[in-house]
Amino acid sequence: MTKTAWVFPGQGSQAVGMGIDLLELPNAKAKFDQANEILGWAIVEVCQSEETLSRTLYTQPCLYVVESLLVDEIKARGSQPDVVAGHSLGEYVALYAAGVFDFATGLTLVKRRAELMDSTSKGVMAALIGFDRDQLNQQLQQTPGVVLANDNNAGQVVVSGTPEAVETILSNVKAKRAVKLNVSGAFHSPLMKEVAAEFQTVLDAVAFQSAQVPVLSNVDPTPATDADLLKQRLSQQMTGSVRWREISLQLPEEGITQVIEIGPGKVLTGLIKRTCPDLALVNIGSMTEIPG
Repeated sequence: MTKTAWVFPGQGSQAVGMGIDLLELPNAKAKFDQANEILGWAIVEVCQSEETLSRTLYTQPCLYVVESLLVDEIKARGSQPDVVAGHSLGEYVALYAAGVFDFATGLTLVKRRAELMDSTSKGVMAALIGFDRDQLNQQLQQTPGVVLANDNNAGQVVVSGTPEAVETILSNVKAKRAVKLNVSGAFHSPLMKEVAAEFQTVLDAVAFQSAQVPVLSNVDPTPATDADLLKQRLSQQMTGSVRWREISLQLPEEGITQVIEIGPGKVLTGLIKRTCPDLALVNIGSMTEIPG
């Protein structure tokens, strides 16, 4: 019997026009209306403007809404995951898919998260592709003010920190490719401490339910269903690393044989393919890709 993981992409996977086809679904229309009311702006309009959609303030809620609506439709057609995980923002959709909170609660959290992250201007992030991991680890240890923000797979990571510290890493670590990311701050690093503290007050006010299926969290890839533990892990996410390589390695340990990436693009299946080449990989980014 096939055991399936559902995984959800985060910022960077957004695509102009995403989610428009979901308007055909009667249940989705009501959710779009609910989302517009919570946010104070229209998801569908923003999803048609590349410039607006690429801003953190809008990207995160749009991804959450589109991915959640895809989850609703896939479940309506009789499918359920055995395990869920999401990359950064995607972890919120994973928790929604696992029944930890309802659609509106998740969107309210994502809205505040996006506002806070969009408002920060501390630090920068950069992706490194094709590098020597031992050399990178050594440089990170020797360079204060920079951390490994996303450990995506053996050949792709993101570092995050002060501009000077990130520049030091880029200068001293040989990589096939190094790209500074177009983000407002040093996400998933200690520089997000103040923002994370402010977000914690919002998180504290929200009741979590125990997950219906195990969740692999960004800061701890071991499976968990306990509501308090999942909330604690989420509270560490803004300043902690996204341990995606370890999440990928955990999937076969859980008996997973198939991974479905739910959301726009194919970023996560691409990352997983390098780490776990034996897993069957499926992408569902639109209505037409949902199996009957």
